[in-house]
Amino acid sequence: RAKAAGVTEMVTIGVTLSQSRQAIAMAEADPNVWCCIGVHPNHAADEMPVPTPETIAEMTKHPKVIGIGESGLDYFYDKAPKDTQAENFRAHIRAAQITGLPLAIHARDADDDIARILAEERAGGGDFSFLLHCFSSTRALAEAAIEMDGYISFSGILTFPKSQEIRDIAAMVPLERLLVETDSPYLAPVPFRGKRNEPGHTQYTAKVLAEVKGMAPEAMAALTTTNFRKLYTKARLERV
Repeated sequence: RAKAAGVTEMVTIGVTLSQSRQAIAMAEADPNVWCCIGVHPNHAADEMPVPTPETIAEMTKHPKVIGIGESGLDYFYDKAPKDTQAENFRAHIRAAQITGLPLAIHARDADDDIARILAEERAGGGDFSFLLHCFSSTRALAEAAIEMDGYISFSGILTFPKSQEIRDIAAMVPLERLLVETDSPYLAPVPFRGKRNEPGHTQYTAKVLAEVKGMAPEAMAALTTTNFRKLYTKARLERV
């Protein structure tokens, strides 16, 4: 169904190290699927001690692993102490610095701390590439990410009637920093809201993003594909 909808390259993502190994197996089974590995902030207390940057980096040596994450901070749910989440987040950032692979960042009700930690780690350990995954944060965090050459990835939230603020933020994101995603199986876009999400549904998110940017849907599809390949360079190299 994804291929029929024009979705030709997909990334599945890890939320724990054991689940990341399952993501690798899933990616191995399909030439159009890649994966990221990491520990989600809501699972940070489940992976103790916190994985070292070197442990995370070692897992990225698999050819189907093209990125790190998702990691970050989630203050909406009380599933892990904030200091444990921060330690986990910093370990993933340092793994991104070690490997040169992009980091998918989960940010929920923690924008100030996300921006602060990103700035601190860049100052202390050097640049790294990243995207704000399933963006639902503030304009301030989007602007901070863009200033740090980050990418902003929009999910089905962009299509929801009450998401005008998110669409306004999308309007100011530079074209070369835009991505679309599903966050499957959650957050299906209109007209599938409330149903199970899947990769083929990104076309509806991309269509709304195209409208926001005053572009044809086909042009937005080409743009986000180009941006994906610029960010996830290992996927491009593995295809050559």
